[in-house]
Parts: sequence; C-alpha cells; structure tokens
Amino acid sequence: MTAVPPSALVLAAGLGTRLRPLTLVRAKPAAPVAGTPLVVRILRWLRTHGVGRVVVNLHHRPETITRIVGDGRALGLEVRYSWEQPILGSAGGPRRALPLLEADPFLVVNGDTLTDADLGALAAEHARTGALVTLAVVANPDPSKYGGVRVGSGGVVEGFTRAGDRTPSCHFIGVQMAGSAAFAGLEDGRPAESVTGIYQRLVTARRGALRAWITDASFRDIGTVADYLATSLALAREEGTGARLVGARSVVAPDAQVVRSVLWDDVQVAARCVLEDTVVADGVTLPAGLHLRGCSVVPATAAPAGPGDRLAGGVLVCPFAHEGARV
Repeated sequence: MTAVPPSALVLAAGLGTRLRPLTLVRAKPAAPVAGTPLVVRILRWLRTHGVGRVVVNLHHRPETITRIVGDGRALGLEVRYSWEQPILGSAGGPRRALPLLEADPFLVVNGDTLTDADLGALAAEHARTGALVTLAVVANPDPSKYGGVRVGSGGVVEGFTRAGDRTPSCHFIGVQMAGSAAFAGLEDGRPAESVTGIYQRLVTARRGALRAWITDASFRDIGTVADYLATSLALAREEGTGARLVGARSVVAPDAQVVRSVLWDDVQVAARCVLEDTVVADGVTLPAGLHLRGCSVVPATAAPAGPGDRLAGGVLVCPFAHEGARV
C-alpha cells in the first residue's frame, strides 16, 4: 500500500454561510458534532492514517479554531496555520499554504468533511495513475441537492455538474490528493477556486491530470443547520452519548424539556422552556417559558433578524424553514 503523505491541509477559512446564524458565533469547523468539535474529528481521522503535520488555513472566526486545536500536540500532531486576509478560496488557499506544506503531493481536506475514507487507498490510486489531482468521490446521493463530478473511463474527470442536473455523476466528499504544481502557478494572495476554476481548465488542457477515486466510504452532510443537527444526533446515538447534547458550563432548569437538541457552551435554559430539534449557540440565555421547535438560536447581538426570525429576551431565534434567507 502506498504511504499516506505526512502532510495535509485542512481548509477551514470558509464563511460557513449555509450554517448561519451558528457560524456567526463559531467557524464551522469549530462547531461541536456530538460533543466533539468538527475540526478535532478531522484531525484525529488524519492522525489514524499516519499524517503527522497539518496546516489549517484560517479567515472567518479564526480564534474559535485556534483555541481548540492550539499547536496540535494534544492530538499527537504538529499543526501550523495559514492566515488569509482576504479569504482566498479553495485554490487560492492551498496556494498560500504551499510554503508550509512539507510534502508533495499532499492531502487536502475540507474543514466540514466527515468521512471514513481510506487515505492509503486514495494515495495508492493517485500514485498508480500519475494524476496531478485525485478527488475522492462517492455515488451522488441526491443530484437535486448536490453538484457532481462526471467520471469517465479510468477515473478521468470529464467535467462537473450543478445541483439539479440529471447527468450521471459522483459526489466529491471533500478529500483529495494534490501535487503542488496544481496550485503553484497561481498568484499568491489572489482568490481562486478549484472545482469552478483551475480544475475546470485542467479537464480541458490536460486530460487525465484530474482523476477521481470512487469509494464506498461514508459521508455525513452538515451543510445546513438541519443537516448539522441530524448528523450530531445520529453520531450521538452511534457513539452512545445520548440524544441530548449539552456543552461545557451549560445549565438546564429541572423543569425544562430538551429533546433532540444541541446546546453549545455556556447556555442557560430557564424554567419551563421546551426545546425540540433545536440548536443553541454559545452564551445564549433562554428566557423562562420559551417553546422552540426546529430552530437555531444565537445571541441577539450576533446578527440582525432576517425574514421569519424573531427576537426573544436578548436572543435571536431562526427557524430552519427560513435558512435560505440567511445565506
């Protein structure tokens, strides 16, 4: 089996717009998933595959990530940070991080990816084909929701599809092997995208340089708040942490009801509150008697109210049904 590269880049600079308003409080990779921050789950997964050095790129709410990860020693890793201002995108980010990545090729992992993909098998396929970039893909679970990768003979990427396109496609799960040459020609500091930019051009200019490795690995979606809640509850059941997830220093009144919900840190749930299928962000104090179902809740100071939202005693309540209005 081909060895997994010792270095990986975790893309954690994004704004997390689909997970708003929660990502106005924490960067998406810092969000707790069944009690464990998403970025910690990713780093532990990389470590089990022999990765020892990780670069994490940062832009939005960087302190929420750095205070969790630090220098990585607690996770058995060496972690360094690539800072972006402005945000540089899915290709510009790797270009900025190249001087910190002490391996070629290297792994690139999206900071919102939860998968059990076999990185050794990915590395072997990348080496076998001689590709410049190899994307890990699965069968597209829902083409109406996800854009896709059109994969031809031998795993050659033929192009990409948009959500709603009925053309047969695979779903990119946010894990790839890349040679530094894929990004080295970009101007450092200039925003650039991969799938919608340099990879599109690579498909045309160098057939076979961009390939797909098709796997049956699991992939968990945490795109929207509703997706995030469903994934958190599913993992909690699988890992035995239960259906009520309560963060550090959070307090729930004895007569309050919290069902299928996630409370982040420093949350206060007052008497007679009822929460069902709800996510409450850091530092929220819910007033007595508040009943919520299918909502995300952040401090009122975190964001202005959008269509369908409401203010309640210093907190902003955002129903899942109106998620699209905040993207």
